[in-house]
Amino acid sequence: MVEFTAATHPPRPVTTETAPVRMLLIAVGILFLAVFLILPVIVVFSEALRKGWSIYFATFADADAQAAIRLTLLVAAIAVPLNTVFGIAASWAIAKFEFLGKSMLITLIDLPFSISPVISGLIYVLLFGAQGYFGPWLTAHGVHIIFALPGIVLATVFVTFPFVARQLIPLMQEQGSTDEEAALTLGASAFRAFLTTTLPNISWGLLYGVLLCNARAMGEFGAVSVVSGHISGLTNTIPLQVELLYNGYNFVAAFAMASLLTLLALVTLVAKTLLEMRYGESLAPAVGL
Repeated sequence: MVEFTAATHPPRPVTTETAPVRMLLIAVGILFLAVFLILPVIVVFSEALRKGWSIYFATFADADAQAAIRLTLLVAAIAVPLNTVFGIAASWAIAKFEFLGKSMLITLIDLPFSISPVISGLIYVLLFGAQGYFGPWLTAHGVHIIFALPGIVLATVFVTFPFVARQLIPLMQEQGSTDEEAALTLGASAFRAFLTTTLPNISWGLLYGVLLCNARAMGEFGAVSVVSGHISGLTNTIPLQVELLYNGYNFVAAFAMASLLTLLALVTLVAKTLLEMRYGESLAPAVGL
């Protein structure tokens, strides 16, 4: 009887491509990243600083630019906590319980990923606009949603609410409910078990989802563009202000404002990478969502 060993039959390599093929694939990947990611970032900062640092910083001294920055931060400060609460509640319900309509809830959470942001903004116009279903009643009572802060917040919440939930759902499903059951057995209340057991277990995943949610909230254009009315100094967020400046041929100011969003994207990318390095195995089930 012949005994086969690893020495006589070494394991087959995972890939069978030749060295030239591997080098070609790597080169294509690097070229793609350079053209579509690195080069645009370089162009944004080079154009923003084309006339010097003084002109660059002067852009942010403009009243309309400051109003756009304040509005962007305010909208994110409202939308992100709302989506965090929703994401925790939805993921808790989906991961820990079985109930009628569970599959429908998961499908609805994914809805903003399949609908154009412009269409989602248009939905709110049809609901709350002057000619919408609730528009006449709102106008009669002096409530302004469209072309005002509430409409911008609603549109932003809609396009960003999947991020926290879709990050936490697979994480909670993988962890199960053993820790919570042990805490309840030891006499902890449901709320205390959540604070002392569930929340620490999902903290890094929660931070990951909040990070992505905040980046999308501050950079959202399509839905906000529809419901904002483009009122300079009042309802223009940073992306809308960039469009306004660019269409007005104020290219340096437009790229200077765009550099803020680019810096946010870079910070988000670095933080995302650090979180994956720190919490990679637990984040792995949801990274692709």
